[in-house]
Amino acid sequence: MTPELHEDTRVLPVASGRQTRSWLAAALAHHRAAVARVIAVSALAAIASVTPALALGVLVDRVVAGAGSSVLLSIAAVAAAAALVGGVAAGLSVYSVASLGAGLLADLRESVVRRALRMPTRVIDDTGRGDLLSRVTNDVAAVSKAVITVLPTVVIATILTAVSIATMVGLDWRLGLAGAAALPLYGLALHWYLPRSSPRYAAERRAVGERSQAMVESFTGLRTVHAYGLEASQASIVETKSAAARDISIAAFTVFTRMVGRVNRAEFVGLAAVLVVGYMLVEDGAVSVGATTAAALLFHRLFNPIGMILYSFADLQLAAAGLSRLIGVAISTDVDSDAPADTQIDNTLLGGAPPRGGTVELRAVHFGYDARRPVLRGIDLRIEAGTRVALIGASGAGKSTLAAMVAGNLTPTSGSVMIGGIPLDTLPTTVVRQHVATVSQEVHVFAGPLIDDLRLARPSAGTDEVCAALDTIGALEWVRALPRGLDTVVGEGGHQLTDAQAQQMALARLVLVDPPIAVLDEATAEAGSLGARDLERSAAAATAGRTTLVVAHRLSQALQCDEVVVLDRGKVIEQGTPAQLLASEGLFARMWAAWTIQGHGRDAEQ
Repeated sequence: MTPELHEDTRVLPVASGRQTRSWLAAALAHHRAAVARVIAVSALAAIASVTPALALGVLVDRVVAGAGSSVLLSIAAVAAAAALVGGVAAGLSVYSVASLGAGLLADLRESVVRRALRMPTRVIDDTGRGDLLSRVTNDVAAVSKAVITVLPTVVIATILTAVSIATMVGLDWRLGLAGAAALPLYGLALHWYLPRSSPRYAAERRAVGERSQAMVESFTGLRTVHAYGLEASQASIVETKSAAARDISIAAFTVFTRMVGRVNRAEFVGLAAVLVVGYMLVEDGAVSVGATTAAALLFHRLFNPIGMILYSFADLQLAAAGLSRLIGVAISTDVDSDAPADTQIDNTLLGGAPPRGGTVELRAVHFGYDARRPVLRGIDLRIEAGTRVALIGASGAGKSTLAAMVAGNLTPTSGSVMIGGIPLDTLPTTVVRQHVATVSQEVHVFAGPLIDDLRLARPSAGTDEVCAALDTIGALEWVRALPRGLDTVVGEGGHQLTDAQAQQMALARLVLVDPPIAVLDEATAEAGSLGARDLERSAAAATAGRTTLVVAHRLSQALQCDEVVVLDRGKVIEQGTPAQLLASEGLFARMWAAWTIQGHGRDAEQ
């Protein structure tokens, strides 16, 4: 099922109304027993709620007929018992509806998080982290509020309305018809409200997402903001986004208040119709005063449930907009829906041969982020298993894009990428992740004990295996020197690691994953000169024996590789060993000459 994008394709997918209803129907079908329980207790609550009105109608007739006090007490006892039963049943109904809704929301939230974690990084980069953050926080909060506070009220009110109208018809069909005369007016109020409110609430959710994105960018880039004195401009951007969200919220609430006036008119017309028709029927002797009284009370009691249904549409609209955004991610086809990432896949179950070895091959690969700007142009490249290859080229030459192709983060516009002799696009994401691991210059240290951070790569890894991985990349000594060693809390709120240490953590994760193919996308670019050389030694140790693709930040890295591939404007223009390319006096040789003139050549000698 492919989510239908609406209005702005720069945001994550938003499910259409049809897709949202389809998801809800499928989810409810898995909880038939809970749904039946909700209907049963809500119907019992509704029947008990109308009983006192009927009892009062009988009471009026008995008083008119001159009945004794014992009869009146019996009727009062029935009304009191019905009120007690109704209260208990209503409480059970609220609990049942809230429990069912909370369970559905929990399932949806987990599905959204699983899908989001498997989305290609380009999707998150294109749409912005703020949109995703807004969905898993603000949208979940809006849906959760509706599920816990609004949905139980609406369900009970809907069933009570249906039972009350049916009871009025049972008293006399003309009384029921008089009460039903107000329903078209309620419908017209809703018909006027929905087309005006839906776009506003959807726009409000988008505006909140844009505000979140602006705040995320401001806080994540706080050092840059302070360094360049951008506090005022960033605050202005956040203020503008916040003002836009505020104005849309006010516009939506204004529409809601105008709908309330239309509801009040419908209430007046309905009650007046019941009283007038009841008076005429009593005059003709068609119904008793008690029946008319009961009908009037029943309709008056509908003010609250119908009002709750209509007035809850503000929250329901917000929840519906949030729900469609959550479902849009949950049913997105931009991710792989196979087993969890930490599951070891039995390749015999894939329906085809698994990748064999670490050979990488690109055949006539073309790629562009849009049709007008091709990034890769007819790349033909074969990397033998165990070979270390450096990608060299100016900024924008296509180095990181080619690396992302090999890592499975991007799909060619045309052509194919193969690992171990198998087309990459035919493999589940989990299989790709087991065969290809990427370390970039943008690494993240997760908050918590350091050993837990490393075990994210392989949850089953024992302490000895973690220590062996750290020892491989030369990090075990400084890790043991931390306040609590492997149990030291790192990341936000914990011990702050240096950039070089964070990169070594990423390399240790690569060792634990133990893939046949590794992609290093400028993985040593964040450290200084001395730190860079240490990181290069760590990277060499982590990738020993693996097919390795290195997006080189310094030309000195290329000399440590078996082969060098030079890219220019998305094409391979040179390929060979470092010695061959230096001797050929081509682009790589000219780049190296310029590099050494600037005094960088000594890095290669150390």
